[in-house]
Amino acid sequence: MTRCLDCGSQRMADQCPACGLTSAAAEVMFRRRFLKRSAVFLAGSLAFPYISQIFPPLDLDLMLILYGLIFFAALTIAVVLDRRARNRQELELLKRVYSGFIPLPWILAATLLVNGRLDSEKNAAYHATTVEGRYNMSGIVRGTRRLFVYSWREGQKYERLAVNGDDFDRFHAGDAVVVQVEPGALGIPWYFGVYRR
Repeated sequence: MTRCLDCGSQRMADQCPACGLTSAAAEVMFRRRFLKRSAVFLAGSLAFPYISQIFPPLDLDLMLILYGLIFFAALTIAVVLDRRARNRQELELLKRVYSGFIPLPWILAATLLVNGRLDSEKNAAYHATTVEGRYNMSGIVRGTRRLFVYSWREGQKYERLAVNGDDFDRFHAGDAVVVQVEPGALGIPWYFGVYRR
């Protein structure tokens, strides 16, 4: 007994008793929905790195690495789903797992946006530190600019601050700076600004 590729109902013959589609038609319908869902996931995957720069968390690089792992896990499941659909094999479990990945980039982006937008400046902390180095990787849309400063947090040697082009050009290794950090409305500390001491 197999399941319909489109609706997931159990079927004994080539035509599904629930939706009335043959296995070939169910494959076409599944692929249409699959492409739409994949487009939503990919749009969120493009939006998340951009939105994460608006209120950049202190651990942004770790978040981007984690999201990269999530992205490639979803991409692997998408490839397996496509191959299994071509061979008209069982898909129901993988479809459900893949459906769980689709809203993740949007949820993560909304979390970082709400964390910064609803935060009040009353609880800001100011940390005196020194710039240790800089990193600039140009990109098609935005690129990545980081200031490496000595960390004020226990167990960390450096903080990698996501800065804009002006701050990147203003500060150099050895500069004494003050970093303003907000606690975040959802408890995710984020970098607000860096100033010369």
